[in-house]
Amino acid sequence: MSWLWAIIVGLVLGLIAKAILPGKQQIPLWLTIIFGMIGSVLGNWAATGLGINETKGIDWGRHLLQLAGAVLVVGVGDRLWVAMRGGKKTRA
Repeated sequence: MSWLWAIIVGLVLGLIAKAILPGKQQIPLWLTIIFGMIGSVLGNWAATGLGINETKGIDWGRHLLQLAGAVLVVGVGDRLWVAMRGGKKTRA
């Protein structure tokens, strides 16, 4: 069940990150999910380092760090994807 949640969180964070970033990202949906999952892991790692990974109630700080990680990974990943594909438009 934890893999299912990781995929769902990756999808949601990846899509939100794509909506936040300016312009149109060219990465496909499957890569958006993976980048969202990686961003979530990075956000959790940063929250643990800051000591805010587990609080009473909703962990807003952790969630914001997860979103920031997803935005960073989706932004960088999209640039790498475009560079690797030679700037060609892809179907997503």
